[in-house]
Amino acid sequence: MKAIYLVKHGDSNQAFEIRDTLIPTPKQDEVLIKVRYSGLNFADVIARRGMYPDAPKNPAVLGYDVSGEIAGLGSGVPEFSIGQKVVAMTRFGGYAEYVTSHRSGVAVVPDEMDMAAATVLATQACTAYYCAEDSVTLHKGDRVLIQAAAGGVGSLLVQLAKYRGCIIYGTASTGKQEYIKSLGVDYCLDYTKNDFYAEIKNKGHMLDVVFDSLGGTAFAKGVKLLAPGGKMVCYGAAEQLESRKNKLKLLSLAWGFGLFSPISLLMQSKSIITINMLRIADFRSNVFNEVLHKVITLAIKGIIKPHVSQVFPAADIALAHDFLESRKSTGKVVLVW
Repeated sequence: MKAIYLVKHGDSNQAFEIRDTLIPTPKQDEVLIKVRYSGLNFADVIARRGMYPDAPKNPAVLGYDVSGEIAGLGSGVPEFSIGQKVVAMTRFGGYAEYVTSHRSGVAVVPDEMDMAAATVLATQACTAYYCAEDSVTLHKGDRVLIQAAAGGVGSLLVQLAKYRGCIIYGTASTGKQEYIKSLGVDYCLDYTKNDFYAEIKNKGHMLDVVFDSLGGTAFAKGVKLLAPGGKMVCYGAAEQLESRKNKLKLLSLAWGFGLFSPISLLMQSKSIITINMLRIADFRSNVFNEVLHKVITLAIKGIIKPHVSQVFPAADIALAHDFLESRKSTGKVVLVW
């Protein structure tokens, strides 16, 4: 089989090699999947840049999520059968024609489901669901800020918050304003032109929940906008990519988060919640499996609509990474084998 190996940190055109390697053998509690689509996530870009401590050492196969058909079964997986269409979280290794995944990270999808869109469900939809449904309780009328609202996780958070009847503030670049409006964002904030903090503050609004994937100063500003009883949910730190070549900027990013005393949070009944879905999948696999099946059900019912921005041939991995890193994409970017 063929797999895409990260062999060098840095620019995408020098980072990857497509190599021939053996098809893996599924172990106990694992399934073997013949991959049709491999999903890209922003964490892949961070890993390619050498800034993701969880990533395996080079040469390594990146990729968190795939969709395809079951091609083999290890022992102890009676719920699956050869040929079933599935989506899976792979915990790296997803950039390949065949992958193995633990049974807890695999779920069957309907035959009629678009398989490219199905890749959205394993990582991005599960992250959005865990943030919006498991970590907090959204109430009708809650004022909710979603950073990077046009992105893979952000666009799904918008849909979940709209389903709960929330008033949504969403940040996105100029070219994505109409897209996030179509998703249901009530206050579309163009971060390339205005400071989201000043815009919301000037309206006299305070927020009940903030979903933050940026980190740094954006995180600190979001916390300042929380009303009493408000919750900050942090699931990323994309600003670190801007700091990769400048240690002073990296220090500024870390300092930008701000310092928070539990006492000050307690007095205002505010909460800061952090999410890393790899840790959930590793240490609470039963919870991850439950979440995965729930997002598939939501997709079948049309409550969430996974969106694929662009499909690239697997051989064009460098172009796919460049497209994702450029932040021109909306929703998911995938590779097709």
